[in-house]
Amino acid sequence: MADPAASGQLLDTPLHDLHVELGARMVPFAGYDMPVQYEGILAEHTWTRESAGLFDVSHMGQAFLIGPDHETTAKALETIVPSAIATLKPGRIRYTVLLNGEGGIVDDLMVTRPAEPELDGRLFLVVNAARKDVDFPMIAAALPEGVRLEILDERALIALQGPKAAEVLASHVPGADEMGFMTSMDGAFDGIDVKLSRSGYTGEDGYEVSVAAGAAEALARALLSHDEVKPIGLGARDSLRLEAGLCLYGHDIDETTSPVESDITFVLQKSRREAADFPGAARILAEFNEGAVRKRVGFRLEGRAPAREGAEVLSADGARIGVLTSGGFAPTVGAPIAMGYVETGHAEDGTPVKIIVRGRELPARVSSMPFVEHRYYRKPA
Repeated sequence: MADPAASGQLLDTPLHDLHVELGARMVPFAGYDMPVQYEGILAEHTWTRESAGLFDVSHMGQAFLIGPDHETTAKALETIVPSAIATLKPGRIRYTVLLNGEGGIVDDLMVTRPAEPELDGRLFLVVNAARKDVDFPMIAAALPEGVRLEILDERALIALQGPKAAEVLASHVPGADEMGFMTSMDGAFDGIDVKLSRSGYTGEDGYEVSVAAGAAEALARALLSHDEVKPIGLGARDSLRLEAGLCLYGHDIDETTSPVESDITFVLQKSRREAADFPGAARILAEFNEGAVRKRVGFRLEGRAPAREGAEVLSADGARIGVLTSGGFAPTVGAPIAMGYVETGHAEDGTPVKIIVRGRELPARVSSMPFVEHRYYRKPA
């Protein structure tokens, strides 16, 4: 059977009909027909920061890596990622990256070790929608005998993000509000089996809920029945993640960028750096110890005009030093922001630069990220 996405035909998520019913403006994204906005990006962005927004992220790739025990499964994954998966504790989540032989990022992904003892030996993976067809064959090809990849095509993924997300979700899943950031649990949402992770892509507190595709609409409608919850499209998802300083694959990171250049060195745990047994280790460790030639940084622009991906970045004296990879107007900041790569000598916070937009030089400064403080829930010690 032909792949509809490969033939140019857009795929639908299990919530497609609900999006249309709610009046979403639908656009093609990563091979899917997805909602870009409902009432407007600014309103949806602000609602998520102040209350709780519901996002359909069912286009993402979900899979189980299954082996005889955790150590075996984790070690198999460690052959293609630079993070310490073997030491991941039950119920914990780790952000990591798949690497090519040159140390470039094939994709970024979330890896969860289930909390339930009966699931020992399994890792739950969530990868980017546009990279599923690259990631899954790459992972499968790296696996030793006794470890297999089970792709979960019949599951939906729903994100509930914002300061009121915990209160809302706990009314359906007892104990959800007691979870800490980057932890997971299996539970029942009004009798529907779900996999919960307290994580997200907005910088706000929130959750991602993995659920059987056939139950996704009932779950979404239950959440939307709360006055605190509104549906949010891809437009606000992008402006929220940009304010949070989070990378978008294919823009801020790709197969040419390393974890050091990308300023995500937290994926390189000390034990893995010492072992130096991951793809591209020579390049990555040289950059880690000696510094990379370029670095991903944030920018705050003067005035109101935004700058977009591809805009050149000049030094104060007019030399070309970099390029933007993401940019736009930041509703919470009330000003245009961007991120991109500059030569490391110009990466210090506060460095004055000029960004070329439609032939004009717009003054800006290198800025630390996030632009808006993260509000993830950290459990008290």
